[in-house]
Amino acid sequence: MGPVGRRVAAGLIALVGWIGIGVQLDASTVLAGSVLGAVWTMLLFFTIIANLLAAIVMTGIALDRRAFTAPVTIGGVTIAILLVGVVYALLLRGLLELSGGAWLADVLLHSVTPVLVPLYWLLLAPKGGLTWRAPFLWACLPLAYFGYALVRGGLEARYPYPFMNVAKIGWAATLTNATAMAVGFLLVGFALVWLDRRLARGGR
Repeated sequence: MGPVGRRVAAGLIALVGWIGIGVQLDASTVLAGSVLGAVWTMLLFFTIIANLLAAIVMTGIALDRRAFTAPVTIGGVTIAILLVGVVYALLLRGLLELSGGAWLADVLLHSVTPVLVPLYWLLLAPKGGLTWRAPFLWACLPLAYFGYALVRGGLEARYPYPFMNVAKIGWAATLTNATAMAVGFLLVGFALVWLDRRLARGGR
């Protein structure tokens, strides 16, 4: 696929992401009573942060902005959105009964974008530009999020996910879960770099 086709594909993925975020905003506004309250609530969740970053990057690619086409940037959002999909599938699916807009947003943000963004990376993103330092850079996002979510959870007495609910499972279990996810995130990151280099060699 040529440059125009890659930009169109990125634009369609961005559109899916923005629709999912917009639908979630609408549903959250009903519950929170205000748009600002809804935004504040949504930004507690890694799902929203990862999808927002993916939508921004894909929009940048669609608009042919060079800053968004860097391999480390595309790889970073790919890993982040993969984390969303994997954690949801293994730990969170079925915990809440949703309907209407909340259900649609759940499907788009937890199931559709976590498939489309990695497919874009695999099939359309340029290969051979990643280094072995990239996974450590990518890991900064979930680590920073974990600290942020724990601080907010402690202040607001509300934690975004059961596996980091210190009030219910305690610090030992919470930190164990965080360590396991960090290790998994790094391993997937290294696998992505390995695959990037292998595909680059195969394309020569």
